[in-house]
Amino acid sequence: VQLQASGGGLVQAGGSLRLSCAASGFAFGDYGMGWFRQASGKEREFLATVTWSGSSTYYADSVNGRFTISRDNATQMVYLQMRALKAQDTAVYYCAAENGLATKNKHNYHYWGQGTQVTVSS
Repeated sequence: VQLQASGGGLVQAGGSLRLSCAASGFAFGDYGMGWFRQASGKEREFLATVTWSGSSTYYADSVNGRFTISRDNATQMVYLQMRALKAQDTAVYYCAAENGLATKNKHNYHYWGQGTQVTVSS
């Protein structure tokens, strides 16, 4: 099983980034997919999740309206489009997979990627 996140980097406040996550080694189309982040010294927090079909998405209040999660089951990719970035969005961003209904609870996720660093300068 592999989840390879990419697309992080340094961006100015107000800017945009698109994170990608390439999945392999499991039945991707059967899994809900989520994005989480962990800032230095803080717990890992939920950002967004998408159901296996892509028909439903859920967001944390902190990113709702600014971030968009999407997936492509044909290519086994998950994306997180981030807009209007703020300094407090600085963190390591992780994609994860869970075999069930899309959920906000990180403990329900079975597989995790290695993370990609996003740094937003103010």
